Amino acid sequence: MIKKLLSTKEVAEFLGVNEKMVYSLVSEKALPASKVTGKWLFPIHLVEQWVEAHTLNYPETRQQLPPYDGLLIITGSNDLLLDKAIALFNRNSSGEIAVFANLGSLGGLQALRRNFCHIATSHLLQDNEDEYNFDVAGKAFKNMPVIVNFCQREQGFLIQKGNPKKIKKIKDINRKNIRVVNRSLSTGTRLLFDQELHKNGIETKTISGYDHTVNSHMEVGLEVLSGRAHFGPGIRPVATLLELDFIPLRWERYDLLITKDRFFDKGIQHFIGLIQETNFKKMAKSITGYDVSSSGKIVYPKETSASHSI
Repeated sequence: MIKKLLSTKEVAEFLGVNEKMVYSLVSEKALPASKVTGKWLFPIHLVEQWVEAHTLNYPETRQQLPPYDGLLIITGSNDLLLDKAIALFNRNSSGEIAVFANLGSLGGLQALRRNFCHIATSHLLQDNEDEYNFDVAGKAFKNMPVIVNFCQREQGFLIQKGNPKKIKKIKDINRKNIRVVNRSLSTGTRLLFDQELHKNGIETKTISGYDHTVNSHMEVGLEVLSGRAHFGPGIRPVATLLELDFIPLRWERYDLLITKDRFFDKGIQHFIGLIQETNFKKMAKSITGYDVSSSGKIVYPKETSASHSI
């Protein structure tokens, strides 16, 4: 079913700005929009996501998670190795269950801020392109959460095996015979893709399939594998499992964010302990594209005795 579409005037009223500002946001590829019969239309659900994704000052929430009673709730960015770690946790933990909600990195941070989960997973690249997650977490939380590394993984672009479309670099997707598949606005992968498009001077309206979004890395891989898309942003482990070709972009830090008042909950400590164990590291090494040498290490606070200062 087609979601409600707003006109330029309606979206300006919705955002509380003038129409000139709307056109400026569209030209900067900042505001979600589609051009139909020469007119700009704005899907209301994507505009709402865009507003939420750019929120900096959050109201305090009174809702609290109940005391830990065996149910570990994890939300945020999805990952194949995380799925395996959760399965391992559930097999090995008597009386404890871990569940995951795929909300994207931004959605995970918002869920953690609202006390809807115990752990948020995130890989949001900062403007300096060196660090991850610190800036956005600092803006979203009054008290900075603890950040624990889950893994490092290789981000890039998935293409068909044998590269029949001869895609060598991101600028090649501007060709008319190339269809892409994309990730949703709340994901770190989508934000990284948009950043690369901007750096290469590529307008999203010229890309076939840019507005076709899916919910996970594996779904991107399956779209490329099936031939419904020729190119999609994603991680090397998916290319490895589906035997797709891969254009590398960068290694990224994929982290667990935990509020300080819940850090020592039994289930959280069990999960952090699990990703430092041999069984987990063996599992990770079986899939090309992961580095688990820092898994389970606290990256914020940076003190080696962080556990005593949290």
